[in-house]
Amino acid sequence: MRRYIGSTMVWVRSLCFAAALLLAEHATANELDRVLLLHSIGPYFSPWSSISPQFRELLSKRSRKPVDIYEASLQGERIREAPEEVSLIGYINALFPQQDLKLIVAMGAPATRFVLRHRAALFPSAPLLIASSDVRTFSDLKLGNNETACATLYDPTVQIDTILRLLPDTKDILVATGAAPNGDFWTNLFQRLFERYASHVTFHWFTGLTSDEMLKRVETLPPRSAIFYVSVNSDARGAPLEGDAMLLRSLEIERTPVFTHVDSYFGRGIVGGPMFSSREIAEKCAEVAVRLLSGENAGDIKIPPIGLAAAVYDWRQLQRWHISESLLPPGSTVQFREPGLWEQYRLYIAAFVAALLVQAALIGWLVSEHWRRQAAEAQVINQMHEMARMNRVATMGEFSAALTHEIRQPLAAIASLSSAGLNWLNKKVPDLDEARASLESVIKQTNRADDVIKSVRAMFSSETKVKTEVNLSDLVRRVLTLTTSGIRQNNIVLETDLADDPPPLLNGDPVQLQQVILNLVNNAVEAMITSDHWARILSIVTRIGEEGTIFLTVADTGPGFDAKVSKDIFRAFVTTKPQGMGMGLSICRTIVEQHGGQLTLAAAKPRGAVLTIAFPGTKGG
Repeated sequence: MRRYIGSTMVWVRSLCFAAALLLAEHATANELDRVLLLHSIGPYFSPWSSISPQFRELLSKRSRKPVDIYEASLQGERIREAPEEVSLIGYINALFPQQDLKLIVAMGAPATRFVLRHRAALFPSAPLLIASSDVRTFSDLKLGNNETACATLYDPTVQIDTILRLLPDTKDILVATGAAPNGDFWTNLFQRLFERYASHVTFHWFTGLTSDEMLKRVETLPPRSAIFYVSVNSDARGAPLEGDAMLLRSLEIERTPVFTHVDSYFGRGIVGGPMFSSREIAEKCAEVAVRLLSGENAGDIKIPPIGLAAAVYDWRQLQRWHISESLLPPGSTVQFREPGLWEQYRLYIAAFVAALLVQAALIGWLVSEHWRRQAAEAQVINQMHEMARMNRVATMGEFSAALTHEIRQPLAAIASLSSAGLNWLNKKVPDLDEARASLESVIKQTNRADDVIKSVRAMFSSETKVKTEVNLSDLVRRVLTLTTSGIRQNNIVLETDLADDPPPLLNGDPVQLQQVILNLVNNAVEAMITSDHWARILSIVTRIGEEGTIFLTVADTGPGFDAKVSKDIFRAFVTTKPQGMGMGLSICRTIVEQHGGQLTLAAAKPRGAVLTIAFPGTKGG
């Protein structure tokens, strides 16, 4: 008995559980809004392939109840033969056995005409929403009180006017429409509307072509052509072309600019212009669908047809096809523009500006430090100039004997010549010619002494000289005027090869450059005096190199420089002389570099050292 009662209880509980499931399923069914979305041709054909997914998403988000969307497609619209519509109607009705269909959405013109033709057999009590279909494609079919339209309307000549505005030299335009019946409608409409351009534009069509022939037509377009892509969903053989395959393949050919009337592929090679916004169409259609699911009467919902959105252009395609932005109509938007410096680095710039603001309290201190640093730099420059002058004074002391000799020679000659001139005049019969010759010689010797004195004074003056054009060979000759005596006294052979007319050094300081040459000659002489080698040769050469570069070379046959010392020889306080200060070559390099030149050291063969100065040439020099 107990076993019977227990078994009965199990059955009761099972029946209660099944009843609860049935009630829950019934309640769930009442909470759903079932929608039939009927595609034209198929879900992956343009232009609806970009509108339908957005429409589904927006409808699901905005509906007050969960939406169960059923989808079907008019596959027969791909071919020209009339499809068996009775079977398709039966299939669609079979999708909703004994269930409540709340809305029919016909996406595109083929789906719209199909539903309107068979409205009595396709859920006549359910409201019908015509979505994304041009009003001209169903204007011959009357809408009832249970139908409304979220339609489109546009003038295709807008695209032709856009092409001719941006590319005024265009002579050929390929209009890409498909071979399906819907494509024939647009081809016939376009041919009528484009007759007004026939005098200056030749139109080409995809009518009657296979997909390979279509691509061949694109590849053989003449120069100054453009493509107006409408929609190619099938070719002449009825082969389907899903996902705008023909558009993408035309873009890959990259032969001519492509324009279209829908923004589905904007940013992937389309130039742009006034186009339908897929998002706008999806939003407005979803808005109407929500109103219908909320119970509004379809016949009471009237919205104007959706037109082309504001013109938008791809900056990359404008650059690629050399289209000036000045040709764009007013109010146009340009996208994908390569960012400028501000767009690329605005975060860094903002951070930099913020750092400056945070450190505003330090600005005064930084300015003060800047002024102090400038004053210190000026002091260092003055000290360098003073050290250079002291170097010249020291050099003057070293050359005092030679200078005395150079001055005494013209003075002795002046005394001798003056005495001879007086003797010629004191004769009973004065010899005026001889006296004149003696006096002329006196003048020459006086000028010679004056030249020596001027050279010394210029060399050791502390006055700031005005920079001017400098002839490097002339400076060498002036230095040799002061040093020739000392060179000969030390049994040094002087070899010179001076360019006759080297290009002038612009903005040169002759005093400083003469000091450099004197230091180099002095160093070479001293190096050979301390050497016990029998060959003492001082070579001074000025020459013109490539691109007018001016070279000055001072070479000697002294002992040269030790490898360890040579790398630091131009640093201050580095010297090879027992009594030297180590400032001479450092000052020389500083002066040369201030004149835009370079001073380098190399070993001479078989012995000695070569110091070379290179100054950049002047244009036309």
